[in-house]
Amino acid sequence: MKLDKIIVSENSFKSTETQDIINSNIAVINLLREEGVKDENIHEDALTSYYLDYYTTHVNSDGFAKFVHASGWTDELNTLLEKAFEKVGSQEHLDYFLAQTEKIDALTRKEFDGFMEQEFGKSPVKERIDDDTYFEIPEALVKLNADFLRNHPDLKVLSIDDMYTELEKFTGKKLER
Repeated sequence: MKLDKIIVSENSFKSTETQDIINSNIAVINLLREEGVKDENIHEDALTSYYLDYYTTHVNSDGFAKFVHASGWTDELNTLLEKAFEKVGSQEHLDYFLAQTEKIDALTRKEFDGFMEQEFGKSPVKERIDDDTYFEIPEALVKLNADFLRNHPDLKVLSIDDMYTELEKFTGKKLER
């Protein structure tokens, strides 16, 4: 059975803080995962928002190289993100991501593996990957992500109690509040 709705709290939906609706979606996904729900049973666009936030959090904290290192740089996640940029309407972030992908592809296997195996920090590979052009992109990816959720046709806005009731019906078990 697949969850066919993106569930967020009323408070997050009404909040003036852009990140709140994203965080509510993340909390629901994390709860579902803790209860053993596999990603393929979670709404695809809830995961789209989740991974966009994962991406922006890492890139904003310590550059594109941080995202590469933390994510393990998988084809599956990269494809999902490419589609995510398109879904939220961010051609410039997609272009940046593809340009950065070319930098990763230009690394030798030895350079890439060495970078991935070491503890994240200063390195020649990090210096080659990172640049400041991400921060020059005028499209606000966090706002685009929040708007994507807020305007999604499958969005279901519920009180906290109703969220738990809905998720308990879906998982078939009582959830700790």
